[in-house]
Amino acid sequence: MAGLAESGSNPDVNLLYDINGLAKEAPHWLDRVMAYVGEFGLLFAMMLLVLGCWWSVRRRGGEDAATQVAALVWAPLAAGLAVLVNVPIRGFVERPRPFLAHRGLDVLVSGKTDYSFVSDHATITMAMGVALFVADRRFGLAGIGLALLEGFCRVYMGVHYPTDVVGGFALGTAVALLLSPLAMALLTPVLKAVEGSAWGGRLVRARRRSDGGGDALIQETRADERTGATGERDLAA
Repeated sequence: MAGLAESGSNPDVNLLYDINGLAKEAPHWLDRVMAYVGEFGLLFAMMLLVLGCWWSVRRRGGEDAATQVAALVWAPLAAGLAVLVNVPIRGFVERPRPFLAHRGLDVLVSGKTDYSFVSDHATITMAMGVALFVADRRFGLAGIGLALLEGFCRVYMGVHYPTDVVGGFALGTAVALLLSPLAMALLTPVLKAVEGSAWGGRLVRARRRSDGGGDALIQETRADERTGATGERDLAA
């Protein structure tokens, strides 16, 4: 397989060496940063992005707030389901990690003993990014951007082939989109029930000041009506 990379007859391996070669030329501190970002940082950033989108949807409110929050709930569920789908795929393909088949790679993380195809990290981040796009296009584009960066990091770290990453992107996208109608059909009524409840309403939409002002106006009007009624009774007496 190493000979294929040298002869240029395997674009997948060639691209692996090209991207991972950047790690050899980079300073050690940058490699450590890339390893942390690729292993943990981008997953954490994706969760923060989902929470940020939820906070934005909650503050805006609107008639479709429950639907959007349902789409946000689907994002981590889609990622988890995509990883479960990946388990039999990995066992069927049984592709070794690239550093086991090719010499000269700069591997930035150790302890990777499972199979390479497809990348769990790429699957998770793309599934969440696509599901996030269903809820909010602006946040979704940012999430897809994070997923693409995650895929680059996995190859840069020497733990995945580029096709492992592409396969993860395809799997995450397929699960997030194909199962989205069913997920939304199940989650939206639940979130609408939560929205209408006294204990969970604020999870879907924030209490607006205008609502409070409206309540105060209603209370003031009722008080004026009571005062006017009392005045009429006094005049009658």
